[in-house]
Amino acid sequence: MKKIIECVPNFSEGRDMSIIKEITNAIESVAGISLLDVDPGKATNRTVVTFVGEPEDVIEAAFRGIKKAAEVIDMSKHKGEHPRFGATDVCPLVPVANVTMEETVVYARQLAERVGTELGIPVFCYEFAAYKEKRRSLANCRSGEYEGLKDRISTVEWKPDFGPDAWNEGVKGSGATAIGARNFLVAYNVNLNTTSTRRANAIAFDIREAGRVMREGDPVTGKIVTDESGEPVRIPGSLKKTRAIGWYIEEYGIAQISINLTDISVTPVHVAFDEVSERARERGLRATGSELVGLIPLQAMLDAGKYFLRKQQRSTGISDEEIIKIAVKSLGLDELGPFDPKKKIIEYVIEDKAARKLIDLTLTQFKDETASESPAPGGGSISAYVGALGAALGAMVANLSAHKRGWDDRWEEFSEWAEKGKLYHSALLRCVDEDTDAFNQIMAAFGLTKSTEQEKAERKQAIQNATKNAIEVPLKVMQLAHDSLEVMKAMADFGNPNSVSDAGVGALCARTAVEGAYLNVKINAAGFGDKAFLDEKLAFANGLLQSAKQKESEILAVVYEKIES
Repeated sequence: MKKIIECVPNFSEGRDMSIIKEITNAIESVAGISLLDVDPGKATNRTVVTFVGEPEDVIEAAFRGIKKAAEVIDMSKHKGEHPRFGATDVCPLVPVANVTMEETVVYARQLAERVGTELGIPVFCYEFAAYKEKRRSLANCRSGEYEGLKDRISTVEWKPDFGPDAWNEGVKGSGATAIGARNFLVAYNVNLNTTSTRRANAIAFDIREAGRVMREGDPVTGKIVTDESGEPVRIPGSLKKTRAIGWYIEEYGIAQISINLTDISVTPVHVAFDEVSERARERGLRATGSELVGLIPLQAMLDAGKYFLRKQQRSTGISDEEIIKIAVKSLGLDELGPFDPKKKIIEYVIEDKAARKLIDLTLTQFKDETASESPAPGGGSISAYVGALGAALGAMVANLSAHKRGWDDRWEEFSEWAEKGKLYHSALLRCVDEDTDAFNQIMAAFGLTKSTEQEKAERKQAIQNATKNAIEVPLKVMQLAHDSLEVMKAMADFGNPNSVSDAGVGALCARTAVEGAYLNVKINAAGFGDKAFLDEKLAFANGLLQSAKQKESEILAVVYEKIES
């Protein structure tokens, strides 16, 4: 699965749209990037740009944007309301999908080193990418702003992590840049059945991490309690990494709790909604729904849907589409208007619409494509698809078992089996296109020119690499389909007895997938030059095939015994 990170650079220009356009054009010149938002501010004289993509593409796009900003923005002439110290003032990278914060830190530091070395811009690494604790804070890095930069970068304490530590004409024009890694921020509003801003604010103070100021006697009008240094004592709110305020929205005719969730791994949207709902109930109010401002990662929506399914004691091993539907209805995200996952979930927004995927075809289209004169999709893709169907049947039996009358106390047990089945059928489904891609790579390698000795060598290496991949993909199919048999075995042994035949059909599909993929391993291995690699992979493939046949036999024995008893 693709690694996806978000980049949110802030450029010190918010008034001249031609300059802003030059910068965004530089960013969009990287093919793999999706530009999600460009938000200029005249008063702040600052533009916030949001784009996403795979890490290498994001780093390249960010570099090009920073480079262009240094060329078209002169910080010696810049004025604005927002704190700033560089043409590209700040450039955070944010992990979105299939990438850890630790990996994102590495990417951020790679970008920082490149900007400092190639562009001659002083760079401070902040937040999770900071090398020093004091530099985690952006405010600390930017203290003194552009005007204080000349003296500051030459000190031992604030020598940049990368780039020059002395004032020169380049630094004078571009200023400095803070590059870091931070968590994803979600702007999220909860709707209340009231028009009272004061009551909405009271709930906001209940939940936000900063809480409220402590007062003597009356919590609203009482005297503020201070500590020994004269600072107000605060009563912390119930949710960490949460900022919140109450307001009235004339457009909707209701009050809302406007929330910034600065780390959804600490406080996700579903926890925030439930907490607001409970605090509202205590105050005689009700949370009627909510809205997302901007985009949200897919995993956050899946986590929300599974949270509410578990509260209902329902299986979570269902399709992503159904899980998202539960999340939308439970959070009331469609109260103020339609909620379209394709427009609100980051991974769906940036899907490559131009790429034609086999798994997006209808059953009839897939069958017709297979039957056409094109050699792909072929046996490899069909094996992966048959395996996906087998694992899906296993998941189905688990879901039916979790929902069976009289088995309510076993819902969680079967939900876990359904989750396992979903993991296998989702992975096998992805292999349908992976197998065809592997075949196309071989064809492309054979189509390379071979005029010069270098071209011949490159073509030979490309064929070797493509063939190796064409062996690895069906091996993965074999492994996944083989392992999925554990779900069918469990469902045959103790799943819903009315669906035991479905577990048997699932086992037949899984074994077929293993054996079909085995045939692809064998034919792709023919003529491959690396004998040690082949010996290892073929031995592994033979082991999987024999094991799958044995497991299928055991499962079918159980199935026939139960059907015939």
